Amino acid sequence: MKTEKEKMLSGELYNPLDAQLSEERLRARFLLKELNDASEDQKEERARLLKELMPHAAADLWIQPPFYCDYGTNLHIGEKVFFNFNCVVLDVMQVNIGSRTLFGPNVQIYTATHPLNHQERASGLEFAKPISIGEDVWIGGSVVICPGVTIGDRAVIGAGSVVTRDIPPSVFAAGNPCRVIRELP
Repeated sequence: MKTEKEKMLSGELYNPLDAQLSEERLRARFLLKELNDASEDQKEERARLLKELMPHAAADLWIQPPFYCDYGTNLHIGEKVFFNFNCVVLDVMQVNIGSRTLFGPNVQIYTATHPLNHQERASGLEFAKPISIGEDVWIGGSVVICPGVTIGDRAVIGAGSVVTRDIPPSVFAAGNPCRVIRELP
């Protein structure tokens, strides 16, 4: 029989109140508290905390606190990625972020979702869909990226957009729902 964590990572309905998952989220909260409280001149301490929180992130990840995530261990982050202030990543399932991708302030990335059927939803079970963001992407401030979305390399997402569908490479996309406005060179 699968554990709740195995169900979560495979996109099946799972119980988020499971003891193992609750413990892993609590661990992440403590690390995030330390990270968010560390000053910019504490570079070695911040690097240690980031490595412990996000073992699959490049060493040059740059985060302006505060930053929040559910687990950290489900984030796979390339080189020279930047998160501006107050970003949230619900990394219930894998989030892949390519190198040199930039996130404006208040960006929200959600892999977690809930059943549409009210009876299933009332059971307390939830599920997740992975998110993939390519290389050299720029995500404007206050963008929301919904579960299951892929954003192609070199795309630019306008501030305040709600990304509900895949966005192809090399385009400027914006709006609610986010849609392609034009191609980029």
